[in-house]
Amino acid sequence: MFKTGSLKRLALGLVVGAGLALGGLGGAAHAADAKKYKIYLSLSYSGNAWQSEAANIVKALAETPPYDKLVDLKEVISGTDVQAQISAYESMIADGANGIISFPISSSGLNKAIRRGCKKGVLIWVYDGMVTEPCAYSVSYLGSGFGENTAQYLVNLLHGKGNIFLSRGVAGNMVDKRHVDGAMSVFKKYPDIHIVADYYANWDDQTTQLETAKALAAHPDVDGIFAQAGEDGAIKAMIASGRQKLPFLTGENSNGFRLALANPDYQKRGFNGVSSGSPPASSGVAFKLMMEQLVNGRKLPFHNVLYPLPWTTAEEVKICTGDRIENGCNAFPASKVPDSFVTQVFNEKWLPEASLVSALEGKPTPGATIQPLPGNDNFQQAPDMPGIDCNNCTPPADLYKLTKVKPFNG
Repeated sequence: MFKTGSLKRLALGLVVGAGLALGGLGGAAHAADAKKYKIYLSLSYSGNAWQSEAANIVKALAETPPYDKLVDLKEVISGTDVQAQISAYESMIADGANGIISFPISSSGLNKAIRRGCKKGVLIWVYDGMVTEPCAYSVSYLGSGFGENTAQYLVNLLHGKGNIFLSRGVAGNMVDKRHVDGAMSVFKKYPDIHIVADYYANWDDQTTQLETAKALAAHPDVDGIFAQAGEDGAIKAMIASGRQKLPFLTGENSNGFRLALANPDYQKRGFNGVSSGSPPASSGVAFKLMMEQLVNGRKLPFHNVLYPLPWTTAEEVKICTGDRIENGCNAFPASKVPDSFVTQVFNEKWLPEASLVSALEGKPTPGATIQPLPGNDNFQQAPDMPGIDCNNCTPPADLYKLTKVKPFNG
């Protein structure tokens, strides 16, 4: 397990002095006397709703008592160039970071910098994406099967035959690779499924709308679209095309997509699909685990935490009446949030502190205090995925097993 040496001993001393219980963060009245931890939020790709919400959750948590007295948070956005994020990591380490929480642009390109940080006692957590350097920690849904499960759902809607588009993420990113690998493990089993357009849309609604519109113009006979984040742009492209029958769509967790799935007028035009995919809440869970390690000396039995795969079908869409995802609701009225808003920024069990103001503005929820995460038996270890979260490892034989849907057998 990763050890933080003298930093850990100091942190444990603070636990006693501040009256912090293992797994919790009580004693906030004494937090003003405690050391502040220098934490860096390192973003690579940014600019879409998902990235903004994930970053905002970390910022909001850092300002929520008692973290507001314990955390000095700095944000650095390095862009999609691997070398730029490496340089950012190096600067953070040199500046004496106690922890780095990051959306990584590469699964392997950052390893040397991460390893150097670990040796200097820096606690490094990544979220959503993963890295193959074993000293780092991660919270990610990548091993939970988005690609294969949503691809199978699309195949089932199409009864095993039809023309489809692949609307992808950022070229070369491990998240896109894992999704497409999983999807292709399904599509290749159905010879009557034809991929007629394959395009990168950068997980961005506007880019997705533009690229999907181009594909629709070239292939008006499309029957379904396998999309990643940015799927709300695909919906807008469908509607703008003027076609009466709408293609089936599998995508991620945008509010606009969920509202579209529940739209009776769209349903009359044949629209159907499933909302799944990446939860921005993973950033907040990673941040809280990092802080519990730093402040409370929490020990984890593994480094890669698997975030459960969200899954909402058209029949399961339920509109929330308040500012939280609670009581079984999973979407907001269009008047409350933009279509691009990613609904899975909330997690009632692991992030009860999060609300709309924290997700949209990066501000703490009024009156909220940090709640302890549950015990380790509530977390599942991510599977080995060569080139994504490990090197020189063997993936499980059932890596692409279906967990949300059964295969179509004609």
